[in-house]
Amino acid sequence: MTRTTPPRPVDIAAVFPEIAPFARTATRLHPRPGTPGVHDSSVGAPLLWPSSEPWPVCTEPHDNGGNFRRLDAERRRRRILSAAWGRTRKGERSDFRSEEHDELRRLDGETADPDTPTTMLAVAQLYLRDVPDLVGPPGADVLQILWCPRDHDDLYCPALELRWRRSAEVTDVLAEQPEPEVMEYEYLPNPCVLHPEQVVEYPYDDFLPDDLRERIRAWEDATGNEYFYELSIANGWKVGGYANWNLTDPMPMVCDCGADMELLLRIDSSEWDGTESWRPIEDAGSESEFHEHPSRSTPTEVIIGRGYSLWIFTCPISFDHSHQLSMQ
Repeated sequence: MTRTTPPRPVDIAAVFPEIAPFARTATRLHPRPGTPGVHDSSVGAPLLWPSSEPWPVCTEPHDNGGNFRRLDAERRRRRILSAAWGRTRKGERSDFRSEEHDELRRLDGETADPDTPTTMLAVAQLYLRDVPDLVGPPGADVLQILWCPRDHDDLYCPALELRWRRSAEVTDVLAEQPEPEVMEYEYLPNPCVLHPEQVVEYPYDDFLPDDLRERIRAWEDATGNEYFYELSIANGWKVGGYANWNLTDPMPMVCDCGADMELLLRIDSSEWDGTESWRPIEDAGSESEFHEHPSRSTPTEVIIGRGYSLWIFTCPISFDHSHQLSMQ
């Protein structure tokens, strides 16, 4: 099924024509639960990985103060929650069976050794054919994203690895793909298929010319419209477009080579916020009489920080230069 972002409540470029040159496209990925394969664009699914290529292992320092769990235990916990909430009508008490309560308590009581070496976890696979705003090295047609599902001392978020490859060169796919034994449970993405959709974005308001920014803020006060929440930067997982800086002041993202870095990907904790302005039209109807777990707005069940986003920036000069991260 396609996903269609509702038209913006206001055409901001019609109200303020001078903002039009700042328009930029982004591709909302719209991950939804499914069973994608290695030849599909996906989140949380197996990668098109050559059997002869070593699987990466995280070598960076970890923050060992988190909530650690085995992957198999977290998957079991999610299956129990999904089954129980799926039997519970909205407005009624949760329908958990006694054995489910016992199993959840047992799983929550299990501990895992945080000193266990951490194999990287497959996060996303993006084929250029599916994502209009994705640009790769010459000849490469697929981007693979892996992360260490542990907080790290510098940003308190996962450490990422990006791999570009030519899919036609992968003739012998690694069948049994390694996974970490230990993880922080909010960093395990559910397997999701993608429904890419290109949208138009405008800059975070701190980057607008001073006069334009002040006139937009006065217009917001007079009309009740919200540039930040409804008219500028799309919610959810997306490729390209603009980043927002609502948690910190804007930070310069500069490569070691001196180039200003560009936004590659946003990994979001939710597909839309409480305003529901960015909720796709197809997700608005046919509400179930039962609870849904995961909810429609949190299909991947990935949580960054306290419900924030992880923004990945790359150098426009060379794909070999290191990426940078920001949590907002």
